[in-house]
Formats: sequence, structure tokens, C-alpha cells
Amino acid sequence: MLAPKKVKHRKWHRTDQIKGKATRMIKVSFGSFGLKAQTAGLVSSRQIEAARRSMTRYIQRGGKIWIRIFPDRPITKKGSEMPMGKGKGAVDHYAAVVRPGTVMFEMDGVNEKIAKEAMELAAYKLPVKCKFIIK
Repeated sequence: MLAPKKVKHRKWHRTDQIKGKATRMIKVSFGSFGLKAQTAGLVSSRQIEAARRSMTRYIQRGGKIWIRIFPDRPITKKGSEMPMGKGKGAVDHYAAVVRPGTVMFEMDGVNEKIAKEAMELAAYKLPVKCKFIIK
């Protein structure tokens, strides 16, 4: 799974909501097809890996996949049955911040029908609404 090698700050402040639309990573740059987020959310490294595996399995040996998002935000969690107080919990996992309009995955080397089906399988694994786009 994806995780940063080194972080400047081990624990981050929690935010209430992700505001605004994406201003970067909004176009298909590497491949011919893309999976674009339509809603905002946090995508964990496990969800990115699950989506990648479902796409890779569907296209078998053909094509190439690019992952455009990287989970760099630490998400903390307290232990089970822990009383209130006693500080912030330990880092549990890492997540990527996704805004509406972000291209999360790209694909090339396969025809449109196969790419669309593979991207739809990947979209099931993600916590944000997605749409299939063509360059």
C-alpha cells in the first residue's frame, strides 16, 4: 500500500470538510482514459490499492495504469474502549484528499469499452462518486 516515506509532521489537525473544486490534476495527462471524482472525500491507501487491483485484473496483461493521487494525510485513531481525553490517537493510516474534478486514475493501451468497464469496477471501491472521461 502507498504511504509516505517521511513526513514533516506526524499528526495533522482534523478538518471539518473539504472545500472547493480541484484546480490541479483536472485533465487526463498520461493516458487516454481517466476516472474523475465528482464529489469530495478522503481516499485511503487501501481503497486506492483495491481500485488499482480491480483495474489491473480486468485488463489482464494489456494496457498501462497511472495513479494520480497519493495518500499523504495521516489519519489518527484511538484504541478501542479508550476513555475520553488522554491525547490524540496514534496514526492509523494515510489518505489522499480528493476534491471534485480530480483525475484519480488514468489508463492507456486498451480499447474504450475495456477501459470503461475496468474504471467502473474501480469506482465501486472508492468512497467518492466518479465518472469515466476520455482525453
